[in-house]
Parts: sequence; C-alpha cells; structure tokens
Amino acid sequence: MNDVALVTGGSAGIGKAICQSLLQRDYQVINLSRRESDYQHERLTDIAVDLSDIDETARVMDDLASRIEVTNVIHNAGVIRPALLEDVEHSDVDYLARLHLHAGITLVQSALPAMKSAGFGRIVIIGSRAMLGLETRTAYAATKAAQIGLVRTWALELGQFGITANAVAPGPIVTDMFTDVVPEDSDKADKIAASLPVRRLGRPDDVARATMFFLEAENGFVTGQTLFACGGASLGSLAL
Repeated sequence: MNDVALVTGGSAGIGKAICQSLLQRDYQVINLSRRESDYQHERLTDIAVDLSDIDETARVMDDLASRIEVTNVIHNAGVIRPALLEDVEHSDVDYLARLHLHAGITLVQSALPAMKSAGFGRIVIIGSRAMLGLETRTAYAATKAAQIGLVRTWALELGQFGITANAVAPGPIVTDMFTDVVPEDSDKADKIAASLPVRRLGRPDDVARATMFFLEAENGFVTGQTLFACGGASLGSLAL
C-alpha cells in the first residue's frame, strides 16, 4: 500500500528527477502536470491538470482517490512570476497561492483517508531557498514561505496517524525554470555558482535524493522539517 506516489509537475526538471527516482525504487508513480512526460514507463501515469484551477484539481483528485490509494504526495509544481515590488501584480500573487498552497491542500485532503487507513503517509513539498527572501520574488517567496507553515502544521496534526510532512527547499538548480531567468552558460550563472559554498549550481537529482530521504518508511521519526538542498545558499545572501 505504501508504494503509490503522486508527484505534481513531474514532466520536467526537479519533478522529472523525482519521478525517475521513484520508478527506480519500484513505486507506482502518478504525475499531475499540464504536459505529459517525455518518456514512458509501465509504472508511470500522466494526468493532465491545471493545478492552479482549484475545482479542476479537486475533481481529478476525487477521481483518483476513488480508484487508487495514494500514500505518498510530493507537491513539486511551481512557477516564479518574478517582479520588483513596484511591478508586482496581485493576479500573480493569487495565481501562485492557488498553485503552491491551494493545490497542495487539495492533494493532501484527497489522499488523507488512504493514508490514515494505511497508518502510513508521506507528504513532501518542494519549496525554495527563496522563501528566505530574494530580489524580484515577492509573490514567489511569500507563497513558498507559506508552504513551510503547511508542513509544520500538518506534522503536528498527522503524526499520530503515522503520517509525516516535510519540505525540501532547493537553491539554484539548473532547470528550465532557472535558465528562463539565468542562462546556464552565462557570466551570471558562473557568478552565482562561485558565490555558493559548494562552488557549483545544483542539479535536479540533488533535490530528488533529499526528497527520497523523507519518503523512506524508516524515516518516520522526522517530520515538520525543511531540508535546504541549496549548496549552502541558505547560509547567507543570494543575488540573481
């Protein structure tokens, strides 16, 4: 019962690396994303959904919950919508709140009966080092910081049922979302890498390995925590 994992945004970047790590560990993986994965696997199911649409997400999850007992939820999907404070659009804040917060709540609410019935559950939210503050990230940093409040609250409420809730907070990871803002081979990317204690940018697999730690059944004594997979960026300031 503990080998079904739901991943949001699993078609690319960090989400893809998480899905592939799960498949290597014999999980049945369900990817909720706007686009299909660019590879196939007998234990991978793609479901197209706009996670910023609360009603659509609820319908998809209600259908899933009626057919499949999901005991592992990894909410990875996210976007940035960068802007300096004077240019922040409230519509962007609303959009990121629906995607980062409301979707996560809906996913866990739907999976919760199966988790409680199994006496086991793993919830992992992929947050961001940006939650500590970063220029042009008003909407993103605010909603990513709010995700930490979710996992800490859920850890308190759900621990008695064998359910843990944790977060992984990546730093600069080379994905499409990162290179849309900072080209991978640019001087800017080199400067960011040089500013990190580990002197390199992160890779999706770095985040996937941290996620796997929280999913292991043996790690049920760890809950309500945030693991920064950030190359040390959380230890000081970070400028993009």
